[in-house]
Amino acid sequence: MHEAEKSDSVVVAVKPTNKAERSAAEPAEPRTETKGNAGQQSTRRAQDRESVSQALERVRQVAKQGKKERFTNLLHHVDVALLRMSFRAIRREAAPGVDGLTWDAYERDLDLRIEDLHRRVHSGAYRALPSRRTYIPKEDGSRRPLAIAALEDKIVQRAVAAVLNAIHEEDFLGFSYGFRPGRSQHDALDALIVGISDKKVNYILDADIRSFFSEVSQSWVIRFLEHRVGDARILRLVQKWLRAGVLEDGVLTIEEKGTGQGSAISPLLANIYLHYVFDLWAERWRRREATGDMIMVRYADDIVVGFQHEDDARRFWDAMRDRLQEFSLTLHPVKTRLIAFGRFAAQKREKRGLGKPETFKFLGFVLICDKTRRGDFRVRRKSRADRMRAKLREIKEALRRRADRPIPETGKWLSQVVAGYFAYHAVPTNSPALSAFRYHVLVLWRRQLRRRSQRAKMDWAHMTKLADEFLPKPKILHPWPSIRFAARHPR
Repeated sequence: MHEAEKSDSVVVAVKPTNKAERSAAEPAEPRTETKGNAGQQSTRRAQDRESVSQALERVRQVAKQGKKERFTNLLHHVDVALLRMSFRAIRREAAPGVDGLTWDAYERDLDLRIEDLHRRVHSGAYRALPSRRTYIPKEDGSRRPLAIAALEDKIVQRAVAAVLNAIHEEDFLGFSYGFRPGRSQHDALDALIVGISDKKVNYILDADIRSFFSEVSQSWVIRFLEHRVGDARILRLVQKWLRAGVLEDGVLTIEEKGTGQGSAISPLLANIYLHYVFDLWAERWRRREATGDMIMVRYADDIVVGFQHEDDARRFWDAMRDRLQEFSLTLHPVKTRLIAFGRFAAQKREKRGLGKPETFKFLGFVLICDKTRRGDFRVRRKSRADRMRAKLREIKEALRRRADRPIPETGKWLSQVVAGYFAYHAVPTNSPALSAFRYHVLVLWRRQLRRRSQRAKMDWAHMTKLADEFLPKPKILHPWPSIRFAARHPR
């Protein structure tokens, strides 16, 4: 029997509900309350959170105690409280789907709408609508397709994802970081840098899965879910979303593959898929096949594997290619690379008459072999130039739209933009990139002010004063990877 098809038949019924996890596509934001019933709403939200948290905690405990248990009675955890919490987790400004229904419109009769939605979900009358196709630009000039689900589909997807997440969080392995509660992109970066620095890593396999979210086999998604989920009603809901199709320019397309990148359920389904396809297999390969040290970090479909020996790296690369093909996935032939990287990479390349060690990209940074002032090896991070340019283009367009706004108003807005950029990129060794970003923002602001001024007098002395008043100065906000990693993993 194929490894991915193995499934135990033990049956367990559990009682839960959960705090709906926020997807990367739709982070939750605080919202204003109506004055008259703010206290009542706040009390009810607290009650919802408590009941949902308690129920889902029971699911987690059963999932933790029985690693091979199948949950046969899950749908009752998708109750009114969880559906209401899922609605509140959706951004008020989120783009509407094919139904055209906005967050504000749905909230007007929220209690009646949620109760009706709950009734339809549990009676089987709920029908998933097609997602609306939209595109966002990528750094290389291409466009990434996103699926925008209808509002009620978002609500139910978040609720079901919360229940499923309570189960699968107990199964996921330690080197999986993407879209998991309590695990951020910086946690993944810390783990990678600490692994390269502390282990005998000499080679890095930077693996890129081609069009992962579009190529995932829907039939395998369901088979993987069945390992832990025996509730046919939950499985039918997932199938409805997978088969709802995408509406683009009035044409409905129903695909046999893909999870609908951008939907609330998609990140969890992706993690479950790669847990069975890659994580379990790679962990077993490391134990049984590797002859030297080996580290792994996966953030969604971004995978980086480090090796002590080049032979291990090449054998793993070949085996990984074959493994992914069994499940309808392929490695990108150009973007997947094996490079010499680590504390001895510079020395080895110098002996061969080559230049500096190659670099690789991960989660918005370029990772570089570097040395401290004392000559010790370290991994240096630098913000990706292509993504910085893309961000600056966004700011340029936004400044053009704000051309007639008062200087203090624009200054406060730019302050938030720069602070937001620094919040992610202000890591040790990245100070030059922070300074460069702030400088280029100031240049764009100066151009805007010079264009709208009749005298065109906006010298650098004046701009420096504006920058000191409004723009945050570059400052490292994140600790060194080894310090934060040691705090999160005391072992």
